[in-house]
Amino acid sequence: MKFCSPLFYVVCLLFCTQLGYSQEPTISTDSIYKLVDKTYQQQQDFDYRGAITTSALIEKEALKSNNYILAAKGNLRMGSVYLAMRDSTNSHFYYKKALEYALLSKKDSLVRDVYNDIGNAYMETGGDLQKAKENFEKAIEISEGAGETNKDRLASLLNVGWVYLDLEAPLKALPYLNTSRDIIEADTNLHPQYSINLDILRGRYHMQRNSNTRAIRLLKGASERAIERNYLRPAIDAQRFLSQAYQKKGDLNKAIASLNTEKTLDAKYNVLIREQQFQEASAKLKLEQYENNLITVQKEQSLSDNIATRSRLLSKVFIIAAAVFLIAFISVFILYRSRKKFVKKINENNVQLVKAKEEAERLSKLKTQFFSTVSHELRTPLYGVIGLSSILLEDEKLNSHKDDLKSLKFSADYLLALINDVLTLNKADANGLKLENAPFNLTKLVNNITKSFAFSLQQNNNKIQVRIDEELPKSLIGDSIKLSQILMNLVGNAVKFNENGTIEIVIKSLGINKQGLYQTQFFIKDNGIGIPLEKQQSIFEEFSQIESNNYNYQGTGLGLPIVKKLLAVYDSKIELKSSPGNGAIFSFIIDLEENKTVTSDDLFPDELTTPAVSVFENMHILIVDDNKINQKVTQRILESRHFKTTLADDGIQAIEQVQKQNFNLILMDIHMPNMGGIEATKKIRSYNKTLPIIALTAVEIEEARGEITASGMNDIILKPYDVAEFLTTILRHLSIAQEA
Repeated sequence: MKFCSPLFYVVCLLFCTQLGYSQEPTISTDSIYKLVDKTYQQQQDFDYRGAITTSALIEKEALKSNNYILAAKGNLRMGSVYLAMRDSTNSHFYYKKALEYALLSKKDSLVRDVYNDIGNAYMETGGDLQKAKENFEKAIEISEGAGETNKDRLASLLNVGWVYLDLEAPLKALPYLNTSRDIIEADTNLHPQYSINLDILRGRYHMQRNSNTRAIRLLKGASERAIERNYLRPAIDAQRFLSQAYQKKGDLNKAIASLNTEKTLDAKYNVLIREQQFQEASAKLKLEQYENNLITVQKEQSLSDNIATRSRLLSKVFIIAAAVFLIAFISVFILYRSRKKFVKKINENNVQLVKAKEEAERLSKLKTQFFSTVSHELRTPLYGVIGLSSILLEDEKLNSHKDDLKSLKFSADYLLALINDVLTLNKADANGLKLENAPFNLTKLVNNITKSFAFSLQQNNNKIQVRIDEELPKSLIGDSIKLSQILMNLVGNAVKFNENGTIEIVIKSLGINKQGLYQTQFFIKDNGIGIPLEKQQSIFEEFSQIESNNYNYQGTGLGLPIVKKLLAVYDSKIELKSSPGNGAIFSFIIDLEENKTVTSDDLFPDELTTPAVSVFENMHILIVDDNKINQKVTQRILESRHFKTTLADDGIQAIEQVQKQNFNLILMDIHMPNMGGIEATKKIRSYNKTLPIIALTAVEIEEARGEITASGMNDIILKPYDVAEFLTTILRHLSIAQEA
């Protein structure tokens, strides 16, 4: 008699094991309903991968017994999960499948729920109000045909009313609002949020019907009840529409108060949303990783199924042989190998993650260094172009070329503004923007901005009007550079899309807040082509523009996105009111501090002419710069105001000159060969503590400020500069040095 080898039994048992795994047991209906409940909890816990897996299992098990009700519920859960992940394509796909199964189930309440969920999905993802309304109306029709209770169709009635009000069709919304009111008044056990949402809708209805007093009463009551119960989303909606009602009634103070309340509630709500978004982002990342491995898993599963099918016949013969010993042995062996492979895979993934992190950090540093270098290398030649064109414009002998010189300076200023926009956008993406508070004169700042657009205004035959609230202090403390960039972009946008028109800059005081800061509102108004409602969100996206007939000045599409990101640093946001053919009004609110000390802006005028600086004649200034053109520009600007100047090409020559001669002030470049400005300043400070030294640099101030200040320099002037601001800074430090 022959005996089989142990390997023979091992192979046989493996076939039996595969057969056991291939014959999956059918899950009971009660267990499937428990899985439906489980998906709710998984979605609440942001376990999207688990929720999708469980929902797919629900459909699979339900179809084994042709249970279309559970199959519909599984797809409803799947659609809800993808809706939570803002994946509208997959969300609509699974809701459509859920509807097909619901119709097959012939269960009216389920069909009603599916139509209602589809309507909500259209409102949340696509904004297609017409399709949303159609699905809500189908849900109501099914409820009425099935003789369901009023409570079952209340949500659909409110949704249809909301859609008609969004479409500004109040008379069509009225029957749904009246029916909803009757249902709510008849059932005191309904959730209080139904009553709050109804009052918001009724308030909107009366506001659209110009019954503003009734609208205010309803919206105010709804807001108070929502705030009392901490229902933040309805409270925000109520305050927003309440502000509109007050505005329509002409009560602007209360309208502003409602806007402020809405802003406070919105900030509180956004904290919760940001926490949710963080958890959603983490869940999405896990889901993406899961989906990347899903194809491999499916292939393995397909292979496993084929093996199981082929082994099914053979396994019946060998199912008993050596079962206990071999099963135990093989189970331990498989578990050991699986654990070993799993640990190895984890270690490999960890190594890859560490490498990826190091590579990302390296690329981030390279990017920062690149933009810093680009900033210096582009601004340095622009300094020469802008400076020389400014000097030549002052030469009366060249009056015949004045228009050409203005065009040259405008082109250089535009290129500088474009460079600043790109660098600002990069900083904003890297979270590198911070507020720098310093004294400034608001009137002078706005006047300088309007002057910079003189050429563009002449091209398009526009004019600018400026109105500044007299209640605002003349001297303020804030980040004048970022404020200037915001206003330059907004005014530039108005000039770009306006011809033969008027641009208004209006600055109003909204009062002093609890911190003692002036709440200042800025308006930039134009009567140009206007912006369609559907484009009013996209224009704040990078590189996005609306069409314009003014092809001479199309721009890059960076201005408004930069405004949005700069205002975010102020914890503010841009507001827009516009319609085609009626111009546009951009507005924003920031807090500014009153400057109660005397500044250089109060001591010196905007335009520094020769008589204004006569008191500083023959003052000796050392110009340290390795760029010969920039040396010449700075020297001619100073000598035209009767300053005496000496030139040095690097830090070594600067130290030699300071040891040989007496200077009243040094203009020191930062990046130079042989010895840079930082090192030269430290050496000069070792034996001269009082001589004013001003950094004259093309690098980003925020990147270099700490190192420049630590070296002993008194101030920083960024190239290319405004001549008036350049001279004002020099005169301020000469004045301080004389007083000392």
